[in-house]
Amino acid sequence: MKSRKLLFLLIIGVVVALYFIFDLSRYFSLAVFKEQQAAIAAWHAAHPWLASASYFAIYVVVTALSLPGAVPMTLAGGAIFGLWWGTLIVSFASSIGATLAFLVARFLLRDWVTAKFGRRLQAIDAGIQREGAFYLFTLRLVPAFPFFLINLLSGLTAMKARTFYWVSQLGMLAGTVVYVNAGTQLANIDSLSGIVSPGLLFSFVLLGIFPLVAKKVVEIVHQNKVFAPWTKPQHFDRNLVVIGGGSAGLVTAYIAAAVKARVTLIEKHQMGGDCLNTGCVPSKALIRSAKFLSHVSRARELGCRSASADFSFAEVMERVQRVVRAVAPHDSVERYTGLGVEVIEGTAKMVTPWEVEVTRNSGASERLSTRSIVIAAGARPFVPPIPGIEEVGYLTSDTVWDLRELPRRLVVLGGGPIGAELTQAFARLGAGSGGKVIQVEMAPRILVREDVEVSEMVTRRFRDEGIDVLVNHKAKQFLVADGEKILIAEHEGHDVRIPFDAVLVAVGRIANLQGYGLEELGIPAERTVETNEYLQTNYPNIYAAGDVAGPYQFTHTAAHQAWYAAVNALFDPFKKFKADYSVIPWATFVEPEVARVGLNEQEAREKNIPYEVSRYDIDDLDRAIADSEAHGFIKVLTVPGKDKILGVTIVGEHAGDLLAEYVLAMKHGIGLNKILGTIHIYPTLAEANKYVAGVWKKAHAPQQLLAWVARFHAWRRG
Repeated sequence: MKSRKLLFLLIIGVVVALYFIFDLSRYFSLAVFKEQQAAIAAWHAAHPWLASASYFAIYVVVTALSLPGAVPMTLAGGAIFGLWWGTLIVSFASSIGATLAFLVARFLLRDWVTAKFGRRLQAIDAGIQREGAFYLFTLRLVPAFPFFLINLLSGLTAMKARTFYWVSQLGMLAGTVVYVNAGTQLANIDSLSGIVSPGLLFSFVLLGIFPLVAKKVVEIVHQNKVFAPWTKPQHFDRNLVVIGGGSAGLVTAYIAAAVKARVTLIEKHQMGGDCLNTGCVPSKALIRSAKFLSHVSRARELGCRSASADFSFAEVMERVQRVVRAVAPHDSVERYTGLGVEVIEGTAKMVTPWEVEVTRNSGASERLSTRSIVIAAGARPFVPPIPGIEEVGYLTSDTVWDLRELPRRLVVLGGGPIGAELTQAFARLGAGSGGKVIQVEMAPRILVREDVEVSEMVTRRFRDEGIDVLVNHKAKQFLVADGEKILIAEHEGHDVRIPFDAVLVAVGRIANLQGYGLEELGIPAERTVETNEYLQTNYPNIYAAGDVAGPYQFTHTAAHQAWYAAVNALFDPFKKFKADYSVIPWATFVEPEVARVGLNEQEAREKNIPYEVSRYDIDDLDRAIADSEAHGFIKVLTVPGKDKILGVTIVGEHAGDLLAEYVLAMKHGIGLNKILGTIHIYPTLAEANKYVAGVWKKAHAPQQLLAWVARFHAWRRG
């Protein structure tokens, strides 16, 4: 394939070189056409079909090779063939030639551009798939944009050739008619400025505005169509109703109140949602207690002969609830009422695009009218339909907090972040005493979204702490035999029997989609509520944010989406913003802690994005050594030959905190050179960020320049 490309490129290069060497462009000037107009007209009269075919072929070649001369040829087409026949020939010749140029660019350069700019090209391709035809049509209407550049650049995208052809045919038609018509008056035109006048270009700009207006009209027509079955209220009681009081709902309501909108927040269960009550807050409180116990067991590492801790699991779980209660005021009804949010405790169901029926916990019901709605209903643990699971009973990340006695033998089903965090925490608290904490994962490794070395490091730590990590084990059935609960898992084609006392299901979460009126209103929602880049559903005034919308299920991304949902819901159609997912960080709070932002090596390879790796092992860091936490690493992916950061993975103590510097750097385009030039306090773990930047700098040191500098210093020594 490479040799074919080189041969094809050579042929094109020779043709283009000959064009300029022999100054063939002089034959495509307005002056030559005017001089030869009579002779050409006579030849056309004698051989009309041959003249048309010859003109057509030359026009296609000139356009396909992106040679100068298309505008004079178009004028000549009008002079020779007249308005209608000239328009027909030029329209098809220009579209075919443009498509050939498009295909040439794709054949020669698409693979190279994909390899070099793969990540950025993916975003462009996604936009092209959504609205590429519209933007191409807009560009075709405005000849201020060089058409040959449009042809070549479009070929580097994922646009389909047939789409490019028909949009070009249609989009260039208006300009073709204008130029061909001008060509019919060729005898009266002395220069191209006569046709490309400011007035004419202004007319083309007006033509370019047309598709924007057309798009707005299409949006209005679509809105009228989707709203047609419903009667819109004459006025609204509220600007915004938010369904759900978790992270996304709370932030949405907060922003709406801050900009003085009238907003109602409806929560049927507990304010703060999963994060406060059953997710982030209680799990981190549990992990903290478990980590303290792990440090007690490591007393000798810290120079202490021995240490012990007398504790009760029930008291640890009570501490977890105290932490939840301490944080709860941040998300309370009282706080949000004080901020200006009307909070209703009850269930909500959309009955029209502008009305929400609320049944309060007291039993009273009412109907609220609102200009916009934000669905922030969150998600819940997914329980797979494994035979027997209901009979043996199970725990989830929602119900595990009710435990007050440690199970002797605990099975954790799932090797993702939630499963991994709870596995280690319960093992450290003593679950499995006399038995084992067993983590069962059907994939080849736990934490499969991370690089292999990360999974291996965490797995090794788990096994060192006595956890039985079973990967490539697919849960098939639960049963009770002789009074004992048993999980049957398939491993390498054989059934494995795993006895247990309690099973914790942590295999993921699913969006809460039932009971909110989505189906009745016809809002598409399969795994999540379907939204566009503005977080709008098929109803432009109904938005979704947080876990119910995806694509990420993190508290911080829910809050991030909430800003877009709130602002767009309150200020559209005057202004709205596309949700930005370009820099999304996350962390898994196991030990060693794992944090990441952007690409890791696994994803870069899957997406065929070229990268360089700079790695610093934290076992070399002074503060980590002093803390007896000398483990883990920082791995930074950069653009080859540049310090631009593509992604960062950190494994080690306080990885989530250390990551913040890179999140800021990626968000604002700061490279490793500037991180290297920033003072970091000694001795801190944060110095590792500077040292990994130093690894990159050393790998890109200008060796030739340094050789000359060495000679300079030798010369100065005499």
